Amino acid sequence: MGGAGLSTVAVGVIANPASGRDVRRLVTGASVFDNAEKGAMVHRLMAGLGATGVDRVVMMPAGSGVSESLRRHLRGRTGPLATQRLPELEYLDMKLSEDASDSVEAVRVMAGRGVAAIVVLGGDGTHRVVAKHCDDIPLCALSTGTNNAFPELREATVAGVATGLVATGRLPASDGSGLLRREKCLEVTVHDHHGGASGRGEIVRESALVDVALTADRWIGSRALWRAADLTEALIAFTTPSAVGLSAVAAALHPVPRTARHALHLVLAPPGEAPTAVTVPLAPGLIAEVGVVEIRQVHPGQRVALGRQAGCVALDGEREIELGPDDAATVELAKGPLVIDVDAIMTAAASQGVMNGSARSRSSID
Repeated sequence: MGGAGLSTVAVGVIANPASGRDVRRLVTGASVFDNAEKGAMVHRLMAGLGATGVDRVVMMPAGSGVSESLRRHLRGRTGPLATQRLPELEYLDMKLSEDASDSVEAVRVMAGRGVAAIVVLGGDGTHRVVAKHCDDIPLCALSTGTNNAFPELREATVAGVATGLVATGRLPASDGSGLLRREKCLEVTVHDHHGGASGRGEIVRESALVDVALTADRWIGSRALWRAADLTEALIAFTTPSAVGLSAVAAALHPVPRTARHALHLVLAPPGEAPTAVTVPLAPGLIAEVGVVEIRQVHPGQRVALGRQAGCVALDGEREIELGPDDAATVELAKGPLVIDVDAIMTAAASQGVMNGSARSRSSID
């Protein structure tokens, strides 16, 4: 990887303080992911990175208690923790806007610094923003959000070790190595004929990692998507029966693993108007019945035209683009980001003895 040949190996960290705190806490009973725990996760992540030889962590500034929690944990390292090596921590010198542009700017600066990987703490929405701008910098995706079909919920210490092994080159990884996973993405193009999507009558381009949905909701509003009756179409990059959201809807009818080359296009309707209905967790705490009229495969490079209607295009569970009745929206399955496969890396590290002490003889157990 890029960090292997550098004298100083750096890893970027983006911890979104707003993830896991949207309106679904009020309307569906979803839990709040505490920002103090996000700071604690970064602390544990740094322990894993330090154990593999990562020299520096370059972190986006994070308010709302995340940075304060991290500093408290770093100051309180006593006993066995006091002897563990940690990377040097550097906060990026940037003015925060408290929106997605912060993550965009942080990724831009981290790429310029030559970070060997970026660890993201957030939900599907946060990862969508980072993935759009990181090019082929490997991502370690950690779940701290509401809809979490894309990132994984796992212990940050282990994620730090796996990321560090890739960043330092102790386990050489590349696209196709089996240690990094090439994800899919859904590229959305809206031809805004009357200024509905952008207010300027131009072409709008966005992308999603899990799903794109067309909803009859006229306004972005609180962004979060949870009303099944308003959904008319959806494209899903991969389907997960254990997930929450549209990925679970598609999985109930046609499982599509992350590694599959195709995606799915669903035409939806209220359950009473559709030939098929599935009951799934559409949001945390919300079990809903969703009607499915049609389901078909979508292959790389194939462009799907969404039905023309006034409403919104939702990306990874959040309404992002307002549509007028004459606006034309298309979706295409494309190549997505490189993601660190923590399980594959830790399995390879164990089989190769990468983390074993140099003075310890090889185990006689095969």
